[in-house]
Amino acid sequence: MNRAAQGPERSPDPTQGGEPVWGSDAVAQLLRDFSLPYVCINPGASFRGLHDSLVNYLGNTAPQILLCLHEEHAVAIAHGYAKVTGEPLGVILHSNVGVMHAAMAVFDAWCDRVPVLIMGATGPVDAAQRRPWIDWIHTARDQGALLRPFTKWDDQPASVPAALEALLRARQIARTSPKGPVYVCFDTTWQEARLPEMPQLPDLARYEAPASNHPAPDLITRAAGWLSGAGNPVILMGRVSRDMKAWGQRVALAEALGARVLTDLKVGAAFPTDHPLHAAPPGMFLTPQGIEQLQATDVILSLDWVDLAGTLKQAFGSAPATTARVIQVSPDQSLHNGWSMECQALPPTDLYLACDPEPVVAALCQAVSSGGAVSRYGTVPSVTAPVVSLEDAETIHMKQLARTLGQALEGDPVCLIRLPLGWIGELWHFRHPLDFLGYDGGGGVGSGPGMAVGAALALRGTDRLPVAILGDGDYLMGSTALWSAAHEEVPLLIVVANNRSFFNDEIHQERVARDRGRPVENRWIGQRIDDPAPDLAMVARAQGLDGIGPVKSPAALSEALADAVRRVKGGRACVVDVWVTPEVNPARGADQVRSSG
Repeated sequence: MNRAAQGPERSPDPTQGGEPVWGSDAVAQLLRDFSLPYVCINPGASFRGLHDSLVNYLGNTAPQILLCLHEEHAVAIAHGYAKVTGEPLGVILHSNVGVMHAAMAVFDAWCDRVPVLIMGATGPVDAAQRRPWIDWIHTARDQGALLRPFTKWDDQPASVPAALEALLRARQIARTSPKGPVYVCFDTTWQEARLPEMPQLPDLARYEAPASNHPAPDLITRAAGWLSGAGNPVILMGRVSRDMKAWGQRVALAEALGARVLTDLKVGAAFPTDHPLHAAPPGMFLTPQGIEQLQATDVILSLDWVDLAGTLKQAFGSAPATTARVIQVSPDQSLHNGWSMECQALPPTDLYLACDPEPVVAALCQAVSSGGAVSRYGTVPSVTAPVVSLEDAETIHMKQLARTLGQALEGDPVCLIRLPLGWIGELWHFRHPLDFLGYDGGGGVGSGPGMAVGAALALRGTDRLPVAILGDGDYLMGSTALWSAAHEEVPLLIVVANNRSFFNDEIHQERVARDRGRPVENRWIGQRIDDPAPDLAMVARAQGLDGIGPVKSPAALSEALADAVRRVKGGRACVVDVWVTPEVNPARGADQVRSSG
């Protein structure tokens, strides 16, 4: 797309500073003061006033409207952006129907603990002002109730001054740890009301999010003593920041303690996976090597590890979960409510520090060094990553896809935005906090394309190539999110590991059939995405992206991926459809999980 050719369609002349001023103009101006680069929308009449203010009052810049083809994509794009930056994008949802469309993506952001500033709108709350029919089905007395169990806070302000304060509070809460999505709903009545003048807007410096809590010194002293005195400490590195300084401090702490480290594919890269102290390939669940490390430990330091109780159960079975001392570092418990069980089981802990991992790690580094402890890093034997073996085959296996993609990207800094369920941790090393962004939080199939667009948007202009490896089910559910990448000219590489099936559920059906003594060969029924096989590359081309494939043979894979990388470096968004052999991930069997993918 030629941006210059868009002219006034993309950047009209703003009327800011002229008369008259409308209620939604004040909201738009505050969003600009928030330094939001984009607001992601699927259009709706309930926020037509705010839409006009963004376009004609602000000139569609800072923030710029990012048009999405579905509300779920709008939230997923903001989610992906926040996974890179740690900061929220704006999202605007149309009345009841848009909020209901977006709910799955909001749940993903909630479970992943990322900030998203979601705005909505409703028809006139005053029934006397509603148009027949349409305003009634687009109005709710309590629209926030649709999202309340999985947002940090919501409000439905009844005036412009109340809306400005609600947005200040929402932004502050979303950016306060533990972070998460918030929702503010705007009545069309005051959006479209004429104001005598622009209201005085607040000084944002007085409404910033609070700094992370710092741990009490006596708790740090106790934790440092336990870790320094441990014979075989283990650090579980979970939800941590993308900050490079914090990355270095985590490495320094592990080396000072000689602690073995485990990481997780559910969250972003937290520790170099080729470091000798990294004890096992990361996965969605513990690998046998990870179980062995936990069973041998005497002190566990959990840095906001996702599902600590379940991990201990996997390693130790039922109570008592472990005789090792457990130090839990996490602010997450402050968000738990009774609606869903994403809080996971309650873990046993011997010391609980209810704060972010970063200040705890920094304090522990200082305590360990000031305590005269000598680094035990040199006493720990090196762990060599398994060599990926590739047997001669006529079809493409996940290992071969990983190796060939790595060769195509060799020498380039890459951000792996998403990996499919069939991925195993030994296939790719992470050496930087942006090397991998983790999964989606809530297991919402269809989120991958939107999150890929959002992350790529955040990475645009950096030296990192954004790459997402998606399953075919995930791609097909959310593929229209990719139109926004084409429209905004966002470079992005999507590789679809296409096994033509909701294969994870094939394994579940096989397990049930075996348990019941029924034919396992029927496991594919109601699962296969075939006959006809969707043309995934054509789906991309139809939306203005480049599409390559289907790539069905190992011989064609290398050139297809090399071609795709060249296109992305040239500024294009490209999808490569790679037919992979359906395989059971040894680290993710039907015994472990009941989700689709």
